[in-house]
Amino acid sequence: MDLNADLGEGFGIWRLGDDEALLGLVTSANVACGFHGGDASTMHRICAGAARRGVAVGAQVGYRDLAGFGRRHIAYDFAVLRDETIYQLGALDAFCRLAGTRVRYLKPHGALYHAAACDEAQAAALVAAVSGYDHELPVLCPPGSVLAQLAVGAGLRVVAEGFADRNYLPNGQLVPRSAANALVTDPDEVATRAVRMATEKTVVAVDGSVVPTPVESICLHGDTPGAVRCAELVRAALIDAGVTPTSLA
Repeated sequence: MDLNADLGEGFGIWRLGDDEALLGLVTSANVACGFHGGDASTMHRICAGAARRGVAVGAQVGYRDLAGFGRRHIAYDFAVLRDETIYQLGALDAFCRLAGTRVRYLKPHGALYHAAACDEAQAAALVAAVSGYDHELPVLCPPGSVLAQLAVGAGLRVVAEGFADRNYLPNGQLVPRSAANALVTDPDEVATRAVRMATEKTVVAVDGSVVPTPVESICLHGDTPGAVRCAELVRAALIDAGVTPTSLA
């Protein structure tokens, strides 16, 4: 099971989360590419740190929305979203090459993640970007989403992702961040949910129902309170359950 985290989301002198500690615990790093968070120096630092630790680097592409941290929906023209995705992929890949590695997958961030899960036009723009840039790049996204369907149709590899530190609705979607119960912040509960996802391929929704989660990768948000402790417990719990944390690429 891959264990990924959103990293490099600071900007300038502002740091968000403990990137260095999380790099020592995860197997894949979703690195912000400068649009919703991150900047050139941060990208350089994270790519170098990931390469030293053998952590796979993924491009976490987002809307051009630093002020809103990429969590505000933007109605993009197809070509613009495609090209801005390619722009972000190329920027991160340059720093990967300096570190002796490469971008190994793409994952959309925030509002773009949710839009591409159900909006065919935005999902198609992401698929076009990946197909044009590097057809071998996997796409990390929700299982059964519109993005997953279009990516498979284009011959791309899809890696289904679940969230141990987010609550789920009975329909399998995430509880909106605007809701009070969007986050799961108790580290022990996060670890328990991660093991269940990895071994039973299910998660308990907010209403107590059991939702299928056929995932290959589990995400932990670097900006979630107690993220490092959560990652420590999740990694240990997975190993105790006989699940080896392994990079998806």
